[in-house]
Amino acid sequence: MPSPKNSPKGSRERRAPGSRMEFLSLMNQKSQVCPESPSRRKDSAATGAAQQALPEEDCMKLNPSFMGIALRSLLAIDLWASKRLGVCAGENSSWGSARPLMKVIEVSGHGIPWLAGTLYGLCRSGSSAGREVLVNLLFALVLDLVLVALVKGLVRRRRPTHNRMDMFATISVDKYSFPSGHATRAAMVCRFVLHHLILAVPLRVLVVLWAFIVGISRVMLGRHNVTDVLFGLMMGYMQYSVVEYFWLSPISAPALFTVWS
Repeated sequence: MPSPKNSPKGSRERRAPGSRMEFLSLMNQKSQVCPESPSRRKDSAATGAAQQALPEEDCMKLNPSFMGIALRSLLAIDLWASKRLGVCAGENSSWGSARPLMKVIEVSGHGIPWLAGTLYGLCRSGSSAGREVLVNLLFALVLDLVLVALVKGLVRRRRPTHNRMDMFATISVDKYSFPSGHATRAAMVCRFVLHHLILAVPLRVLVVLWAFIVGISRVMLGRHNVTDVLFGLMMGYMQYSVVEYFWLSPISAPALFTVWS
């Protein structure tokens, strides 16, 4: 009789654990070789694409354009300088005692006194040449109001935070800051007067100084930022060129001059 050690039953019992291990290893290999589902492949592809896109976004954040850096720097300098120069923004400011004088200068560059004075001059003028100059000055003042209102409505830049809204005769668009209407008007009127009025040299210098003082007073009162005034001065200077190009005369606009004759 065969011994229990050499019986087939004993050999099967000895091989059972080994065969079970082989079966488990084969199952693991099949699960690893098993192809991924389409949805899983899509998820992995999307994850890979996102991982490839992230470095580019990081590079864009770490390396912004030169123009963006320049504009942000200019804006920061503008806000800082405007706040430092707003020395008459309130009675408690460093130059608060000069605020009443700055407000007088503010009124001198306002549109209402200039419009009223021009209309009065037209009513009192007795010469055709004088009426022609005054009609075009009135045209220039109206053009200035329209252009400044359009730009302010498009840009919608708020006035400085340290400004007090106690301005003389404001309208809805006057809550916006860019550009300075006083600066545009001062520059345009200055150029208009220098070209069409015969003045002595000291008076011509005073006219130029008045235009610059009006612009500076806007920043000192806290009404505008520095860039608002600078752009306003340039815009007013160019507006006069438009007035010269469309100059009104008794020949080009006879109906208009008959009203004031």
